[in-house]
Amino acid sequence: MDNQANLFSIPYGRQHITEEDLAAVREALQGDFLTQGPAIAAFEEAFARYVGSKYAIALSNGTAALHLSALALGVKPGSKVITTPITFAASANCVLYCGGEVVFADIDPATGLLDIHAVQRLLEAAPPGTYSGIIPVDFAGNPVNLEAFRTLADAHGLWMIEDACHAPGGSFIDSKGIEQRCGNGAYADLAIFSFHPVKHIATGEGGMITTNSKELYDRIMVLRTHGITRDPAMMHEHHGGWYHEMQELGYNYRITDFQCALGSSQLKRADAGMKRRREIAARYDAAFKDTPLKTLSNTAESRHAYHLYVVLSDRRRALYDFLREKGIYSQVHYIPCHTHPYYRSLGHRVGDYPLSEAYYSRCLSLPMFPSMSDEEQEYVIQTVHSFFA
Repeated sequence: MDNQANLFSIPYGRQHITEEDLAAVREALQGDFLTQGPAIAAFEEAFARYVGSKYAIALSNGTAALHLSALALGVKPGSKVITTPITFAASANCVLYCGGEVVFADIDPATGLLDIHAVQRLLEAAPPGTYSGIIPVDFAGNPVNLEAFRTLADAHGLWMIEDACHAPGGSFIDSKGIEQRCGNGAYADLAIFSFHPVKHIATGEGGMITTNSKELYDRIMVLRTHGITRDPAMMHEHHGGWYHEMQELGYNYRITDFQCALGSSQLKRADAGMKRRREIAARYDAAFKDTPLKTLSNTAESRHAYHLYVVLSDRRRALYDFLREKGIYSQVHYIPCHTHPYYRSLGHRVGDYPLSEAYYSRCLSLPMFPSMSDEEQEYVIQTVHSFFA
């Protein structure tokens, strides 16, 4: 094992760029547009087909997607929005960007997902109209049962954003036996995705919003480009072909054509990447069955997208350090949002969400990416076994 340690340097996630990807980017760079061109619309259309939504809007990153989603749904000062502490900070920050207030609810310790019962208790303990919306997160690629959350949201008059950054290609089976793909808009008002290099589809930086609402789609398209429209049907006046109107305060959250060309190329092999992720997860499952490691449970009705492969260990720090010494760069997902200094300055306290904090004390994400070789995974497995031996 010590001799092997120098043979590998394995991150927890890694992009995979092929010759086809390079050719797609080269073609875009040699075309007439570097931004606001046809490659963006082509990627949006292909992605909408992939997840099964009516509309898709490509953006500069997943955080921009969250921000514009919150704006489009009317988050403003006084709005209270519920989300999970176990997520990247952007899932909560988007509410703060709009002047709203984030309220966390604890997780289901078996899955790591936002606990619907904890959310229900929050809603039932507050006067009607206290809360505006819910942002469930498909954590690690494990899809949230959005049908159940939709029923709860409707009962309290709430909108819902699905943070599906970890789960393009994931799905769950609803009560009618229908497979519902993450981001298809069947239950959430809006869904958001990220194309950061370690995600299923990489564009460098990039994001996407999907929806089945034409009204929300139109609003976000304007917000994406400074609040400016060139659509004569939406204008107050029309002075000529050059004319445009800034109708509200928007943002420059556009993405480039060459990034979208890369995204479209990567999307073509998304199903193959998903198949490989599930193979890697199954091999890990079998390898660690008789070790002290625990894993998060899959919800019974879901098809996991395996952005992350998370294990739980009472010796997390020692295991993390041991793997690192052997060239295996595992990671922790996530430090609970409410424990960050900024959120503590807003009044959140350590101890507020004990299940999330207990999860954080034990969680570790092992390497998981489609281009990971069998030899690399075997090295990870044997190194973990040697730690416990």
